Amino acid sequence: MMTLLIIAYLGGALTILSPCILPILPFVFARAGQSFLRSTLPMLAGMATTFAAIATLAAVGGSWAINANEYGRLAALALLAIFGVSLISPRAASIVTLPIVELGNRLANASGRPGTIPTIAGSLVLGIATGLLWAPCAGPILGLVLTGAALKGANLETSLLLAAYASGTATSLAIALLVGGKVFTGIKRSLGFSERVRQLVGVAVLAGVMAIALGLDTGALAQLSYASTASIEQAVLDRFHAGQGVEPATEMASNSNALPANAAPFRSKLTIEGRAPSLDGAVEWLNSPPLTTEQLRGKVVLVDFWTYSCINCIRTIPYVRAWAEKHTDQGLVVIGVHSPEFVFEKKVDNVRKAIGDFKIGFPIAIDNDYKLWRSFDNSYWPAQYLIDAKGQIRYHQFGEGNYQQTEQAIQDLLREAGSTATASAPVTPEAKGAEASPDLKHIRSGETYIGYQQATGFASKESLRANQSRDYSIAAPGLNEWGLFGTWTVGAEAATLDTADGGITYQFSARDLHLVIGPSADGKPVRFQVTIDGHPPGRDHGADIDANGNGIVSSTRLYQLVRQAGDAEEKTFAIRFLDPGVQAYAFTFG
Repeated sequence: MMTLLIIAYLGGALTILSPCILPILPFVFARAGQSFLRSTLPMLAGMATTFAAIATLAAVGGSWAINANEYGRLAALALLAIFGVSLISPRAASIVTLPIVELGNRLANASGRPGTIPTIAGSLVLGIATGLLWAPCAGPILGLVLTGAALKGANLETSLLLAAYASGTATSLAIALLVGGKVFTGIKRSLGFSERVRQLVGVAVLAGVMAIALGLDTGALAQLSYASTASIEQAVLDRFHAGQGVEPATEMASNSNALPANAAPFRSKLTIEGRAPSLDGAVEWLNSPPLTTEQLRGKVVLVDFWTYSCINCIRTIPYVRAWAEKHTDQGLVVIGVHSPEFVFEKKVDNVRKAIGDFKIGFPIAIDNDYKLWRSFDNSYWPAQYLIDAKGQIRYHQFGEGNYQQTEQAIQDLLREAGSTATASAPVTPEAKGAEASPDLKHIRSGETYIGYQQATGFASKESLRANQSRDYSIAAPGLNEWGLFGTWTVGAEAATLDTADGGITYQFSARDLHLVIGPSADGKPVRFQVTIDGHPPGRDHGADIDANGNGIVSSTRLYQLVRQAGDAEEKTFAIRFLDPGVQAYAFTFG
């Protein structure tokens, strides 16, 4: 837990490098040159506490929390606009704030107007307002924290991690403010007209209010942030994973089918990570009766956490399937643990269809209550845990990749368990469609959720309304922005098309584009047409549409809609649904 708190704190500290922080910087730097204890500290504390509280409620509280936060944001925008005006013209501020003179006076004091002393209460109010408006770009670290919050619900761990993230941001802002304060004071002293400097700060505050009101903090700036900080955050997570005490697998077993008479039993160099938890808790098992750790003693077990609409899981399936086929006779048991991300993935019939489509023959534990997820203390899709013949976890892999290392670990533990099979080269499965490996060198777009709970980059002209039918329109989105057109109802996880002839537009840059979509609530198929830059996709069509862009949503799953045949370039994707009722969940890229 302590390590995760440190990672969350570092993720928050890194937001100072993200363009998404720009709109709130004027609010913070208006504190420059003021008392740290009476001005800066209360504001940053209010900002951090408010963000942690709002983020917790948004992750677990449902639409009421989202709607309440929207009203809070409007009030905060008005409050900070008054603050900006008070910096530019105290006389104008007094006119604007006639109904709330006392609040206006507190804001004026908090602004550090000549002849006033900043008040702790005024600074705290501004901090709370800033916390309501702050929308950090969801990089890998914040994404990990919010996913855990959504799955585990409201608990102390969720609140502490979000508080650590907010505290990291507050710390980096405080350091920047302390340095900036000295520069700010020097400018006022050298120029000799602090009133003009204060008015310029007021203009910057109003510019920040305008940027947030126009959605630039979650639109244009978010697309810049994805590239600027995601790689740094991912490096932090990778270093954390590498430091979990797992040694690299040893070389493949020798080609000898039997050990020499005087040879010592083989011992893998893989470290013991702990006892494997119980497999109790699955609501149902597919492809097998329920399995227990006692039944599996003496076997090498690969536990694979996945969910069927996750693109990272889908790209891992060919390897897991190949390992099961190749090593079962040597004593390997592969168990898939299906822990759903979306509500539709909790329907066992949907999972049963998916494992048929993916040609999965190994046992699948349906973990709808996340009991196995929690018993393994897991946080990732996909995640693999390798258990030796004595029931000890000896290796894990989070995310896709490292397939050769994982298979080396499998062969090591099989040999340690007494297998005399001849070593062989790692599997190289033939993956097609969405199962094919991603073009990582050219991906500039990241996973994007459509439901209001985790939506980012929304660029329709109309603001997003939770759980209310509304007409939307979209003109020309920027890179990594998307928008709805037509009449939609946006829920926590998905947006539902209320009338025919509506759709979604997304400006992306990647080889592959996938969309998780499902048919109407009554199960009727939904026809759709895809265009790329306004034209039929032709040879750039994905596996689930034809060259003219035509396709049908017949079940709720991930659909591959674009695979660029040439170089991966920035494109405008549009999908128009010819029938009502479609449910759209998330975009992913490859």
